[in-house]
Amino acid sequence: MNIGLYFGSFNPIHAGHLIVAEQAATQAQLDRVWLVVSPHNPLKKKDNLLSEYDRLRMVEAAIEDNHRLHASNVEFFLPKPSYTVDTLLHLREKYPSYTFSIIMGADNLVHLHKWKNFEALLAHYTLYVYPRGEEMPGSPFDSHPNVRLFPAPLLDISATYIREQIAKGQSIRYLVPDAARAYIEDRGLYRGD
Repeated sequence: MNIGLYFGSFNPIHAGHLIVAEQAATQAQLDRVWLVVSPHNPLKKKDNLLSEYDRLRMVEAAIEDNHRLHASNVEFFLPKPSYTVDTLLHLREKYPSYTFSIIMGADNLVHLHKWKNFEALLAHYTLYVYPRGEEMPGSPFDSHPNVRLFPAPLLDISATYIREQIAKGQSIRYLVPDAARAYIEDRGLYRGD
């Protein structure tokens, strides 16, 4: 089985994430895309980061009707902070018959040299890269044989913006899938009380 791993905080998951995941599944001809909920990205601040279990439940709710997508909690049980190369080694041991690839935005490719053992990632995995805006600088890895670009419509939506809207009591309808929005509203998440 060919699995694309789409890592993220998903704090919260939103329409942009789902579009990228669906486009990767079809454009890259992957059997499934696993949305890997990262407890803590070592390159990001932990401020305003909701519990990983709440974020996982939102992802599960958002994708429950899509057989191509799967919510993964694999990084919950690995040492923190999570490093992609370590997660991939764990998954290869656990699922030796699967082929894993990475789905990432062009902004991450620009900073790939900051990732732990990025050379191993480039050498052993296919990286499916989607655009992240017209003004993104090129990456020295753009022409690497294991880097494959795929088109995806861009929505200028950020999880930060969504959290700010919730804190102000504003609508997030259509920004966040209905099931995830219901989860947020039912639990009063991100209100900043």
